[in-house]
Amino acid sequence: MSTSETAEAESTAEDGWDAVRDLPPSAKLVAKTLEYNDALTQSQLAEETLLPPRTVRYALNRLEDVGVVSSRFSFADARKRIYTLDIE
Repeated sequence: MSTSETAEAESTAEDGWDAVRDLPPSAKLVAKTLEYNDALTQSQLAEETLLPPRTVRYALNRLEDVGVVSSRFSFADARKRIYTLDIE
C-alpha cells in the first residue's frame, strides 16, 4: 500500500468516527459494540448493549444514514439482517 493509499484509508476512518460523534449516545454505543464484534443481528445488538430493540433499530438507521454501518441478509435465517461496522 502506498503512502497516499494509507493516508486515504486513515482519513476515511477518521471521517467515519467524526460522523458518529454527532449521533445520539445509543448510536455511539451500537457502533462501539459492532467495533468489538465483527457482525451482529439486531437482537444480538439489543442483548449486548442492553438497549430496547426499538432503540437499536433507530441507532442502526442513523448509522446507516451516515454510511458507517452496512447490512446483509443472514444465510441461516433470511428474516434477519447481519450488521457490520464499515470503519477501520
